[in-house]
Amino acid sequence: MLLLMLFALIAGAGTAITPCVLPVLPALLSASALGGRRRPLGIVLGLAVTFTVAIVALAQLVKGVGLASGAARTVAILVLIGFGVVLLVPDVAARVQAPLSRLARFGPKTRGTGFWSGLGVGGALGFVCAPCAGPILAAVTSVSASSGPTARVIAVAIAYAIGLAGVLLLWSLGGRALADRVRRSLHGHVVERTLGAVLLATGIAMVFNLDVRFEETLAKSSLPAFLVDPTRALENSNGVQNRLASLRPASGFAKRQKEAAGVPVAATSGAAIPGVQTPSLPDLGMAPQFTDTQQWFNTSGRRPLTLAGLRGHVVLVDFWTYTCINCIRTLPFLKGLYATYHPYGLEIVGVESPEFTFEREASNVAQAVRSDGIRYPVVQDNNLGTWDAYQNEYWPAEYLVDGRGNVRHTQFGEGDYKQSEAAIRELLYEGGVRDLPPPMSSSAVIPSSGVGTPETYLDPQHAQGFAQPLSAGVHTYPGVSRPQLNQAALKGTWSVGSQSVTPVSSGASIQLGFQAAKVYLVMTSTDNVPRQVTVLLDGRPYSTVTVRGQQLYTLVSLPSDQQHALTVQVPPGVSAYDFTFG
Repeated sequence: MLLLMLFALIAGAGTAITPCVLPVLPALLSASALGGRRRPLGIVLGLAVTFTVAIVALAQLVKGVGLASGAARTVAILVLIGFGVVLLVPDVAARVQAPLSRLARFGPKTRGTGFWSGLGVGGALGFVCAPCAGPILAAVTSVSASSGPTARVIAVAIAYAIGLAGVLLLWSLGGRALADRVRRSLHGHVVERTLGAVLLATGIAMVFNLDVRFEETLAKSSLPAFLVDPTRALENSNGVQNRLASLRPASGFAKRQKEAAGVPVAATSGAAIPGVQTPSLPDLGMAPQFTDTQQWFNTSGRRPLTLAGLRGHVVLVDFWTYTCINCIRTLPFLKGLYATYHPYGLEIVGVESPEFTFEREASNVAQAVRSDGIRYPVVQDNNLGTWDAYQNEYWPAEYLVDGRGNVRHTQFGEGDYKQSEAAIRELLYEGGVRDLPPPMSSSAVIPSSGVGTPETYLDPQHAQGFAQPLSAGVHTYPGVSRPQLNQAALKGTWSVGSQSVTPVSSGASIQLGFQAAKVYLVMTSTDNVPRQVTVLLDGRPYSTVTVRGQQLYTLVSLPSDQQHALTVQVPPGVSAYDFTFG
């Protein structure tokens, strides 16, 4: 734990020297240049405290009091604009500073003004400070939002905030020293008014989300990785990743099911499937509600469903996302379950929890629901609110809920389809259904048994097995003469983003050595303009794929598992995200 806190301290300090802090740096330097000598300390302390609160507790607080997620940011922006206006009018500044200065009697007795007002400005900056989130900061934020703050998570967050604040304090003191020199050469309140204008301009820029757009542009820029993310190698190391994984508690449902796995169960004769062992169905706890969701599909008037409203029904909550090949392969099974057992009291709710940004688009989800022939209700979980409520970690993942609202069985990943059907039949019978139909014949798509190539992401954080490591920005890659098994390579000039790669000029390609019967690739086309992607197998033309929408495309379909060298020639305007195999 101490080692993880040290890593967090280093990561926080590294973040403070990157362009990611530029949106708040003008306000930080402007506010630090005014008031007494303790003001920079007050600003940085206030920033550290509210930044820590924001990443470990604010999500839970917002859920508890029902505030909008942007409320803290709005308040912070108003504080910055208010201080900027005050500084533009010296008489008002003196009146505001006077009552705040009286609070100094509760603090240090040595002379110095501005500490308490500095806390106010720093507190505002802490709520709008959004540094580029590396794995450590992302883990702390996601675990806090899903499971609530724990002592370990808070300790890591504090260490990160201390590292960030320590370097920002150096920035503040340096800016103050420079401002003092400038102030001695000028007369009146020129410096104060100038710095007030900077604070006011910063607040107005944040009103229009210019700081957020700046960070998005930065993520897509061609700046060197050491400048944008100097601690990436440290944060992506196995040591850090293993320690971060320990911060997230295991799903309580999965843990309790594992504990009860050895308990035999005798299936009711009227529900049993011949030759299939009905899994044990212990009470795993109350099912969480559908939380922080967006659009609903396949419901009356697209009205939201609630588990309370579904009491009396057996409910299968299925976490999926429409470009996940593992999820796609389960769809025939789920559709068969719905067609067979919905008339007898089964409800299926597909919770579409996106992996990629474009999967958050309601139009894309609606298109996937139509094209996949899904008739059961589906809800968007863009902020992973319901995903976190279930402490889920997988696509696909299924939680079977009985008529009283208790989770009775879970299934993570593909497989065990007949056991899942047997569990549904048992719970329907338990709920009073006595005329169950014969077991269904529908089944999932089963991947070939000889797949030897793992899922391959095309982004810097998750990419593995690449001949030349991927780094964010625009780079030219040499490629390889022939990729080895499970080796990938880019060839040509590519823009490498946080989730995908996009060719900058023609002639770019992705090379991959694979062992599988089927190869899939998630791709998008700018503005949904049709663009042609050419697929070569062992250097010979194999197929042409037209990329229109933002979805999973089949590149290769062979009669059996085989080893080949794949080349995908991608034109500018097409982005590639993730290879999967079957």
